[in-house]
Amino acid sequence: MAGEYQPIFELTRGNTVESVHFGAVAVMDSEGRLLASYGDPQTKTFLRSSAKPLQALPFIEHGGDRTFHLTSKEIAILCGSHEGTDAHVEVIKGIQAKVGVQESDLLCGTHLLSHLPTVESMRDRGEVPTPNRHNCSGKHTGMLAYARMRGLPIADYINPEHPIQKSILATFAEMCAMQPEWVERGTDGCSAPNFAVPLANVALGFARLCDPSGLPQDRAAACRRITSAMIANPAMVGGERRFDSRLMEVCSKRIIAKGGAEGYMAMGILAGALGVDSPGVGIVLKIADGDIPVRDASGSFYNRVRPAVALEILRQLGYISEKELQALAEFGPTRPVVNARKLVVGESRPIFTLVRSD
Repeated sequence: MAGEYQPIFELTRGNTVESVHFGAVAVMDSEGRLLASYGDPQTKTFLRSSAKPLQALPFIEHGGDRTFHLTSKEIAILCGSHEGTDAHVEVIKGIQAKVGVQESDLLCGTHLLSHLPTVESMRDRGEVPTPNRHNCSGKHTGMLAYARMRGLPIADYINPEHPIQKSILATFAEMCAMQPEWVERGTDGCSAPNFAVPLANVALGFARLCDPSGLPQDRAAACRRITSAMIANPAMVGGERRFDSRLMEVCSKRIIAKGGAEGYMAMGILAGALGVDSPGVGIVLKIADGDIPVRDASGSFYNRVRPAVALEILRQLGYISEKELQALAEFGPTRPVVNARKLVVGESRPIFTLVRSD
């Protein structure tokens, strides 16, 4: 593990370093070139929810959005980890009504919500979380829709041997330049299959998602529908104050972003965004300790490492402007450490330099 992950982020108290986080980064272009890295770009780990845009791809590729007349907002939530707000649930219900499935068909389970206004409103109404409030209900509704479209059973749609899961695995592997048997599978927190592959392969997959010019026509069109939907509806991918959503809002029309549990983050730069004929670029990072959410001085929870590291990667690569960094300053790259009395007692900051592969 020491060779895979390297020191990437630190926190100070006074002038003393108090804690250090380790991580790894891979940056690939759509032509398969490693542009930059930190740590070992071949580090293999699970994507968790960062896989969602690629998991939605075969459904869209086979015309699922046209079959069920899905809107751009509905496509985006299939790729998202939403906060379970009333607005998110209404979109989920709308898809289910079009598809002919219902909340009780979801096999994602339930969990406590992180969006405090929604939690308080639900408490006032005496409402408890249900599957539609789960942050993976969009992905699961998409999987149910894919099964319905193909006339397949829906009772076990998350079984790894179900035809739609085999299709998702095959598409994911192809996008990441792998054979399906090379992909290690596990069960995600929402009970659906998830994948563990090297960071560099996922970076390639996101680069191709953002620059599908070399892919077959139907897949290329599906990639463009997914990236366009995510960029047009960032709040459906996460939430109003979530980092991946805010990054897409601020860097409008050129970056997609999707966070995952346990310190995973995947980003993609659209073809042409860096200059005429520039290829798509995929950026993937993993924080070794999982970047467990911490509580800030106001009592809210946030991830302190991934957003800051992601911004520093974009800064070092020259993919983000100073004005955009200022708009995202609440996430980093460098932030003050503040105590309960709102006194600045230290600093959190990235401590890495990308290795270019020129």
